[in-house]
Amino acid sequence: MKQLDKSIGWLLRQTSKLAPYDAHNRYLEGNFAPVKSEQTSTELKVTGTIPVELSGTYARIGPNPIEVSNPGQYHWFTGDGMVHGIRLQDGQAQWYHNRYIGTNDVQTKLDRDLLPGPRRGVFDTVNTNIIRHQGRNWALVEAGPYPVELDGELNSVRHGLFNSDLNSSFTAHPHEDPATGELHAICYDGKITNQIRYLCIDAQGQVAHEVKIPVKHGPMIHDCAVSQSRVVIMDLPVTFSVKALVTGRSFPYTWNPKHLARIGLLPKRGTAADIRWYDIDPCYVFHSCNAFDLEDGTLVVDVVVHRRMFDQSKIGPEAEARVTFERWTLKPHAGRVERTVLSTQGQEFPRFDERLAGQKYRYAYTISAENIQDLKPNTLIRYDLDTGEVLERSYGAGKITGEVVFVPRSATSGETDGWLMSFVHDEHGGPTQLVLLKADDFMGEPQALVELPYRVPMGFHGNWLAD
Repeated sequence: MKQLDKSIGWLLRQTSKLAPYDAHNRYLEGNFAPVKSEQTSTELKVTGTIPVELSGTYARIGPNPIEVSNPGQYHWFTGDGMVHGIRLQDGQAQWYHNRYIGTNDVQTKLDRDLLPGPRRGVFDTVNTNIIRHQGRNWALVEAGPYPVELDGELNSVRHGLFNSDLNSSFTAHPHEDPATGELHAICYDGKITNQIRYLCIDAQGQVAHEVKIPVKHGPMIHDCAVSQSRVVIMDLPVTFSVKALVTGRSFPYTWNPKHLARIGLLPKRGTAADIRWYDIDPCYVFHSCNAFDLEDGTLVVDVVVHRRMFDQSKIGPEAEARVTFERWTLKPHAGRVERTVLSTQGQEFPRFDERLAGQKYRYAYTISAENIQDLKPNTLIRYDLDTGEVLERSYGAGKITGEVVFVPRSATSGETDGWLMSFVHDEHGGPTQLVLLKADDFMGEPQALVELPYRVPMGFHGNWLAD
């Protein structure tokens, strides 16, 4: 496997030299442009009142390449990872930090010592999600590299698959069972095209259950979903492309019309033979919202659905693909997924109150995004899944919100008793704000605005890392 890694690395270096040079790439410009250095600030202006109940760090991660030799060849998903965080405690915004994720490539470029811990593969970029699991912070990516542990100030500490010594890729989107503290994940490896894995990571950071699942073509499975009894596997037609690899693309996944689209239901302690597969029309899902079981054995899952993905674009998500927010119903004796469209508005990054993961829930949140390649002032959308009511609010003229996170007031508070938290960007590239909305006053004035002294690039995922 190490020799294969070296061969792939050599091949990509050679083929990348053949790609024509292009100085322009929208994912390196405007609000996508990387910032040039790590910063620390303890002088943060606050408008409004930061709730004293909030004690922790809001952290968001995304690509921030240190250097790009050929901008026209750069793909948004491949940039060096950088985490941005704001520490909230005792009603104060105590600090803002941004820190590179300390992979081998980053540490070498910055002339820093390599971190301890095992490695997987020649490519070690970690740039997609950040979570807290049993009191420890982890930066995540899919397709091969191990997670990277971060300390309380968001500095990289070590590499590893939590406390396990299993040699396996992980995912950018594990889902935690709030009843057990277990993480459930569907994982793929870019070098292994005939198999994916289901991993259950227990509260001690060990692999409690592993299932190897046969697949074809090497599908890119960015997310899964988890009910109380089952894991949802989304085997959809974006797959590994040898042609993309040998022509020098830094992101070798493309739309594959020959790949059968299917959704699998795997019992949490089951085997590959226990998976029940359902047919579905070709589409692609980056992100699920939540899933839950009904008494008759039906599973319901809410997802953002793209009609096609990576069909034309070579540098990021498709610009013109139709997007819908849908409820999928998978019945015990059916052979196909039943699809109900909840909204045809362009949108992404669905979130909910994650205390209700795997259970029936009422409120879902997304952000409007008609065109991910060219984000413009947008809105936050709230779905009341019980009544069908849809609310949409703006953050103000020229403002672009990233993914929002719901933070409950307490462990026992209601589904709207808490705050919606996100970085809000300025259309013209000005400094970024952390905005706290009262979830039970969705259309009202923000609870608090924290003015950052710097611009945070448009990124991927964020979470509240509660103390």
